[in-house]
Formats: sequence, structure tokens, C-alpha cells
Amino acid sequence: MRLLQTTRMAALALATALLATACGGGTTTEDETTPAGGDTSAAAEGEAVSIGITQIVAHPSLDASAQGFKDALADAGYDVTYDEQNAQGDQSTAASIAGTFASADLDLILAIATPTAQSVVQAVTDVPILFTAVTDPVSADLVDSMEAPGGNASGTSDANPVMEQLELVKRLNPDATTVGIVYSSGEVNSQVQVDWAKDAAAELGLEIVEAAISTSAEVQQAAESLDVDAFYVPTDNTVVSALESVIQVAEDKQILAIAAEGDSVARGTVATYGIDYYQLGYQTGEMAVRILRGEADPASMPVETQSELQLYLNLAAAERMGVTIPEDLLAEADPANITE
Repeated sequence: MRLLQTTRMAALALATALLATACGGGTTTEDETTPAGGDTSAAAEGEAVSIGITQIVAHPSLDASAQGFKDALADAGYDVTYDEQNAQGDQSTAASIAGTFASADLDLILAIATPTAQSVVQAVTDVPILFTAVTDPVSADLVDSMEAPGGNASGTSDANPVMEQLELVKRLNPDATTVGIVYSSGEVNSQVQVDWAKDAAAELGLEIVEAAISTSAEVQQAAESLDVDAFYVPTDNTVVSALESVIQVAEDKQILAIAAEGDSVARGTVATYGIDYYQLGYQTGEMAVRILRGEADPASMPVETQSELQLYLNLAAAERMGVTIPEDLLAEADPANITE
């Protein structure tokens, strides 16, 4: 439902509030609309709200973001009805979900990953939108700038430390000169990361070799086509959803595979410096709470990032790929982030 601010007689105000609590919310009329950016200041802790969640594809990092978001709302005391939709990696489906949300009676929308965020921002102008797991919101045309989004959307970025991640290649295989990246040509965030990787690789004396794909079914063949010393898996939703294909090729070729986030290390790549996607989602949920309380407006709410990076290692994956992890790197990692 859209939350409305109305002026009522004092005698009716208490009765209305009690009724709203008992029924789970207020009412709207056909001619009442929420301004762009969302006027949801009537929301209060314990009040029922309706939130749509659109996610591009199911994989552990994105799933963790969604759970973190929901936990933040629950911890703030909100009674939330969620309409959760998954595009299953299909952009046309993401656009269809966005169109459905545009005509739904929602207080707020969460878009998880760049393709779904782009679809929602294009389709919805009168409901607050938050995004998460988006690498470069500016390049994706989601916001005017990180500091001042300017529209009805803001959120959190999962921009990853590509330089630090590629440095792991040199620490784990000092003789490496080429790094292969399989990425989806249809994801803006992926092209951005490939560009970042090329810049970082040039400083590290590495060469990036690319293989573009359109669907997850193409990932294994693309990985097999690359004659490289190591693989780097960016936060590409299409590739990460088929991560085991890259891992299998790395194991068969006995070469290092590193990733851009911790869940991919737990699934079988060797290492990364990355963020915690659950915490990123929780952080986005805290932004949602401020919007629902009327304390913030997406137009002027800066896009947030995570600054604390964690080292993730997978000892079993390293053994399967014929990689030796140096003792100093092992000592650097929190034992909780080491998969054996």
C-alpha cells in the first residue's frame, strides 16, 4: 500500500490509528499518489508495509543480500509483506516484473543486481527504489551521481577492489602473466569490471584475456577457450550462476581461479578480497528504514558502499587446482573465512 498523510479530526485520529494497527495498514483512493522519490513519512515501526523485491538470478551472494535486507526491516520492527520475484537471468522477464511492480500498490521496491535495477528505474517513477549488488550505478544510468542520485532511486554498490584481487594472482602464482575473464556482454556492471581489471593488470604486469557470453550455458565453453595462467571471476550474475563450470575448467587445467566475492570462494575458487553480501543487504535495509520513517529521500540519499574488505581462502580448492597458498596469506585470513 502507499502510505498517506492526512489531516483528521482529533477524535477520529486515535480510532483510525487503532484500526490501521488491527488491519495492518491504511487505505488509498484512486486519485492519491505518492510523489516521485516517495512520501512515506507516515510509516512507523510496527506498521505493515508492502515491498517488492526483484532479483536477476538466484545465487548465494544475491540471496544473502535479500536476506540481509529483510532482516534489517524485521530488526526495525516493520511488518512487511514481500512480493519477491526472480527474473531467472532473463532481461525481458526483469522488464516484465518491473512493469508489474509499476502498477502494484507498493511502499518501496528493492532491486538486486544491475539488470533488474535498470528495469525498475525505467518503469517506476512514483515509488522509492533501493538497489543493491550494483557495481557502478552511474554507468548503469541509475543515478546522476553517487553523492546525489537525483531521482527516486538510491542504494548500495558492491564495487569490488579489483587491484587487490588481481594482486592475489601474483601472490598465489608469481609466474602468471595472463588472466582470463569470462563475462556477460549484456551486463553493464561486468564490462565495467573488465575495464577495471585491464587497468589494474597493466600495473601488475598481467594481461587480461576476455571471453564474452550471453547465457550461463555458454560459460564452460568460454572458459575452455581461454589459454591463460589464471581465471578471475567478477561479480557477473550470469557467470556466477554457473560458477561451477569455471571451477571445473580450472581444476582440469590445473590453473588458479580467484573470484570477486566470498561466496564464490566457498563454492570452489581459491581466494578473494571481498565484501559481505549479507551485510551489504542489511545496510540497504537500514536505508529503507530511513526512507519509510520519512527521514530520507532517495533523490538526496548518497549511494553507499562497504569499506571493510575480508580475505577469503579455500584450501581444498587450492589443492584441486594445484595451487600452494603461502603461509603469510594464510596468516592474514580470519579462520572464519577459510574453507577447508
